[in-house]
Order: sequence, then C-alpha cells, then structure tokens
Amino acid sequence: MNTPQDALENLQARLGKTTDEGRREAIDKRHAKGYRSARENLASLCDIENYTEYGQLAVAAQRQRRDYEELQTATAADGILTGIAPVNPEQHGRHNSKTALVINDYTVLAGTQGYFHHKKIDRIIEVAAAQNLPVIMFTEGGGGRPGDTDASTQIAGLNVTSFAAWAGLSGKVPRIAVNNGYCFAGNAALFGCADIKIATQSSWIGMAGPAMIEGGGLGSFKPTDIGPIEVQTRNGVVDIVADDETHACELARKVLSCFQGDLHQWDAGDQNSLIQGLPDDRRYTYKIRSLIDILVDQNSFIELKPNYGSAIITGFVRIEGKAMGLLANDCRVLGGAIDAEAADKATAFLRLCNAQNLPVLALGDTPGFMVGPDSEKEAAVRHFSELFIAGAQLSTPLVTIFLRKGYGLGAMAMAGGSFAKPSYCAAWPSGEFGGMGLEGAVTLGFKKELESEPDDDKRQALFDTLVGEAYERGKATEAAAHLEIDAVIDPKDTRKTIVAALA
Repeated sequence: MNTPQDALENLQARLGKTTDEGRREAIDKRHAKGYRSARENLASLCDIENYTEYGQLAVAAQRQRRDYEELQTATAADGILTGIAPVNPEQHGRHNSKTALVINDYTVLAGTQGYFHHKKIDRIIEVAAAQNLPVIMFTEGGGGRPGDTDASTQIAGLNVTSFAAWAGLSGKVPRIAVNNGYCFAGNAALFGCADIKIATQSSWIGMAGPAMIEGGGLGSFKPTDIGPIEVQTRNGVVDIVADDETHACELARKVLSCFQGDLHQWDAGDQNSLIQGLPDDRRYTYKIRSLIDILVDQNSFIELKPNYGSAIITGFVRIEGKAMGLLANDCRVLGGAIDAEAADKATAFLRLCNAQNLPVLALGDTPGFMVGPDSEKEAAVRHFSELFIAGAQLSTPLVTIFLRKGYGLGAMAMAGGSFAKPSYCAAWPSGEFGGMGLEGAVTLGFKKELESEPDDDKRQALFDTLVGEAYERGKATEAAAHLEIDAVIDPKDTRKTIVAALA
C-alpha cells in the first residue's frame, strides 16, 4: 500500500522526468544547436520562484502506440509549458506583473501541436482572459501532429478552439509572441495572431512546412527555404528581430513593461541639442531616429517593423517614465511621404495602442500621402482611408508635434485625421504647413504666370519667389496665429509639453 510519503516521492520522481535534468539527452541535443531549452527560456522570462505551472504531467495522446513510461520523458508536458508568473516584478510589483506564459518545447516531437497540447493552450488562455493577464508565447514548432492515436473520437480535429481563443484575446490583453527556429503551420498561425511578434535571426516562419508543401504538389523545399527572417521582416510579419533567445527574452520583457505601467527612474539626453538635429536647408534630410533618441527617455525606444513601411516609424517609448506609442515620419524614405505600406503599418499600430490604452506621440514631417499611378497599384485609397478610420476611432490621448513639413491629407493623418483631433497639436519653429507641398502648389496655382515667362532663368526666379512667399504664409507661427495648431514651441521644451498634454 502506498503511504503518503510514497505518493509524494512518486510525484517528485514523475515531475523530475519533465525537467531538463530528467531529459538530459534531449536537452544536450538542443544545446548542440546553440539553442536554449524551453525551461531555460521560461526562467529567463519570469520570476521562476513564483511560477505556477499548469498541466506539467501531461504526455502525448499516444498511449495506444508507445510505452507510457517512455512518453513521460520523451513527450514531457506534451511539448508545451503553460503557467503564470510575475514578469518584471522588480519594476512594476508582483500584482501588476502577473503574466500568462506559453513556451513550446521543440525537444518534444518537434514542438508539434497534439491533443493535450491544445487543451493546455486552451486552459491557460481561459485563465488569462478571466484574470485579464498579458500573455507571452514561444511558438517554435512544426504545426499539427498526426500521431496522437488516443484521440479516437475525432476525424480531422479541426474543432479545436486554441486558434480562435488566442485570436479572441486581441484588444483585451497584450499578447507577445517569440520565435526561434522553425515555426510552421499552426505554430505560425499563433505567432501571426500576436500583437507584438519577436523572432530571432535563426527563425523560419511559414504557414506550411516542407512536408505539407510537397504533399500539396508545390515542390520540394528545405525548412530553411521557407519564410527566413529576411523575408518576414521585409514583409512586416516580424515586428522585432532578436539576436538569439537570450536577447528575445530581454525584448519580450521590455515590450511587456510598456503595457504594465510607468517607471519611476529615468534619464534623458540634452534637450538643447534637438534643434541641432535639423539641417539649415529645409530641403535636406536628417536622421529622425537620432532626434527620437534625444527626445525620449534613454534606452526606451523600441522600434517595430523597421524594414516594412519605412516611411513611417512605429514603436514604443517612454517620456519621464510614461510609456506611449510613437509614430514618426522618416524624411529619408520617400521624402517622408506616406505610402500604402506605411499607412498599413501605422493603422495597425494605432489600433494596438488604442486597444491597450497607450497614449500616442506623433512626430510629423511629411509632404503628404504618396500619389501617382504606382501608388494606386498598391491600393493607396484603401490603406490611406483605413488610417483615417483608425485615427478617428482613437480614444487614447494623442499628441502631435510637427518638426517640419505638415502638408495635405498625410499631415492630417499624423494628427489622427484632423489637427483638431490631438489633445495638443504643436510645431517647432521650423514647421511649415499647407494643403499640398509648396513646390507643387506653386506649379499648379501659378501655372499661367510661369508659362508666360519665356526666359528660363527668370521663370526659375519667379518660381523661387513664389515658393518663398508660400513658405512665409505657411510658417508654423502663422498656422498658430490662425489657430490651426495649438502652439509653436522651442524644441528643448518638447518633453515637458508632451508630459503636460498627457497629464
């Protein structure tokens, strides 16, 4: 007869089979690839001493075809760790840092999704929804698993609720997906549904793996041919690229912190140097990221999708410890004109900030929307209109500061669709405004006068004069005098202006 002590010892032995020490051979193979184990990633993410695990004793639903003792080690936890633990408690306290964690384990059946694997995902998502917890999910794995023979009452198994449940958390709690290695089929669907998607340089992400592609008659490919990181960053699937799993965990914690609350300690650069970041000639470009780094709290800027829709920069920043979303035009890309990709990126970002109640800071310097036949081929009307809708639906505070150009509908989009939309809409003294770019406005509005001047040099001189006059009429101070913007501010006062507007 089992005594209580015997039962306890049996439990400890059984749990030991799910640990890295109890699965040394599989973990050593993982380390040989230069990767970390699922439990090592878990410990890197959270306060592991206060981690509560769900479903640790699960094994793959393969008792009919494999030895049960073997399953306990070879399919430990059915290839997925699920639980609750504090993440960033040292910054936000244990209560505000409570997080649901889902870590796929590639050492178990290549991280594939089986019967109990799905039940564990469903359970932790249910807990996250009930307790309003953010979720961090590691998604490495090969998709659906065909070898779970114990689940004999299903045919295709397409009535699983994991995908709908995970997607259903959208707009309710922050969801961060992290990937390293192969991420195919169902695992990729989970990755793609997250709010923020982080992937390491050693990531390959696709809606089907090699076997499914070949089975569909689409050719034979190596796993590394499918969705490499270069492709998935260029097309906007991946938000942030990490060096490795260690870096990915750091990034996940840093991103999550933006949704967890304010920080009480921060440092900032010399705000007097902001004005030096703009060139003397209004036609020249400058490095907006350098200005962002000076403006916001040091080391707080987290950029999203830098290689997609690059005419607009999106990301998270802090100012005096307060987290907020950032939109900024990059004048080095298309002169700052907003194209379809940039609008798509900005739209999704505004909706995320709105859903998670993050205020938004917009730094404007744009000649407007990108126009022309090529732009229309990219569905410009649809993408630009969606950006206006996202701005109109924004209920979280918006502060827009125009650093330089603010022209046409593109400038209005940077202000939530109207200069009247932001909590505060201001400009630096270098700001300039108009219904369209000055040069284009002069070319269109004074076409007859310009065409009537036969001398090329005199025509150019007239053009330059007219542009200069238009610039004087559209200067930031004139826009403020006509109450089209709220103020013109000294660049060094930008931080305190933002803080005051959000107070």
